[in-house]
Amino acid sequence: MTVLAVALAGSPANAGVRPQADPVAGSPGIGDDYYPDYGNGGYDVSHYDVRLRYWPDTDRLTGTTTILARATTDLTQFNLDFALQVSSVRVNGWLTPFTRQGAHELVVKPTRPVVANQQLTIVVQYSGTSSQVQVNGFTAWNRTADGALAVGEPEIAWWWYPSNDHPLDKATFDISVQVPDGIQVVSNGVLTSPPQPGPLGWSRWSWRSTKPMATYLAFLAIGHYEIRTDTSQYGQPVINAYAQNLGELSDAAHASVERTSEIIDWGSKIFGPYPFEARGGVVTAAGDLGYALEDQTRPVYDGRFWRRGSNAYVVVHENAHQWFGDSVSVAAWRHMWLNEGFASYAEWLWSEDQGEGTAQELFDFNYATRPADDPFWQVKPGDPGAQNPFHSAVYVRGAMALHQLRLTVGDDAFFRILRQWTAGHQYGNATIEQFQTLAESVSGQDLDGLFTTWLFTPGRPDLGGVSTLRRSVAPVEPKSWSKIKDAHEALHAHH
Repeated sequence: MTVLAVALAGSPANAGVRPQADPVAGSPGIGDDYYPDYGNGGYDVSHYDVRLRYWPDTDRLTGTTTILARATTDLTQFNLDFALQVSSVRVNGWLTPFTRQGAHELVVKPTRPVVANQQLTIVVQYSGTSSQVQVNGFTAWNRTADGALAVGEPEIAWWWYPSNDHPLDKATFDISVQVPDGIQVVSNGVLTSPPQPGPLGWSRWSWRSTKPMATYLAFLAIGHYEIRTDTSQYGQPVINAYAQNLGELSDAAHASVERTSEIIDWGSKIFGPYPFEARGGVVTAAGDLGYALEDQTRPVYDGRFWRRGSNAYVVVHENAHQWFGDSVSVAAWRHMWLNEGFASYAEWLWSEDQGEGTAQELFDFNYATRPADDPFWQVKPGDPGAQNPFHSAVYVRGAMALHQLRLTVGDDAFFRILRQWTAGHQYGNATIEQFQTLAESVSGQDLDGLFTTWLFTPGRPDLGGVSTLRRSVAPVEPKSWSKIKDAHEALHAHH
């Protein structure tokens, strides 16, 4: 930092820095085909320090976010994704001009040159009423009766902290929120200390995530929560939080989410070691969220998942995402199958483990009960389109594709593929094409036909001789299917 600061001041140390001939403006998008203006170019973030104050009675938020980043090229300006009102931006301590552009772009124009590989400390001060701020006609910030939920995919960060908002740029996080006494704040990772008293009548909750995280996976749940803490069999903190107004859903929610640690231990045997520093879950009041999301270390669930009693399948789904989606994140949003197909197949594996129906029985039932002319078969799980990344086909046909892979390569190779995948791309990003390459390498087979048919070809695939399905006999519904279906209907409620 010292050398660069001197160099930027125009001293002879400049001779040691070889700038590009033409500094460029960092691009307003990171290059995603589905969402061209998501993320930004020209820099790479390593850490976010988000400090907020929140008034539940008015939904007002004030904040200071400090971003530690490295310039990847010589820059004249760069963008942050953000929608709230900004009062100031500083880059390496210098007050810096900024403008707004497009729906959610904050354009930062440093008064001193930014050179490739320079370390940047960007401090943004801001405020707003997040639930009243719309981008492209919607807000992902969810005001509740006693607080708020900042939970969403693929966009949520715009309403509470400025960022390079794309899974390609992961970072570690410190998230600290001051709220009135009696209000709880739950976020990712580990609570660094008990809530600290602030100004009279206020307390500050501080959470830390030490493993790289995609921006959409950072979350806030603010309100009246019962917080349960424990330690897993392997020494990790387990933090579960339940909305205090769950009512008659409370027992079923507890009976399901309190199995999180057991489910993670089960997943660790199949997918490889659990990749994060903490585990748990958050349950909101029924209808406050409407769905569930795999927020890193601590998925968030709407209470209505348990309106028909306990259901561990949604807990399995969201915690499988800790490996598939959170640790190994998509390189672009087209690759959602790597998240949703895998988390859905984890439910089938859990069903198998619990004796509630084998993966084969679940495959057969889904194939037989979805006629060939069902529009379900027209969505390509490997490229569902920007309007359909959460289509049920990405989940269910996606799970079916994995089952076909398992049948084709055999159990030994299939589970080796999964473990090598999570190990080889841990804390990184990946593509479907990379997964196919790994599957072919491990199995020694050419799998192009299988991937093309199941992921990239509309229409119900012809099973040929691969499946044990007897077409003349309708398969019996596996015991697990009603709960899996129930969980998936709720998962798709908001999409």
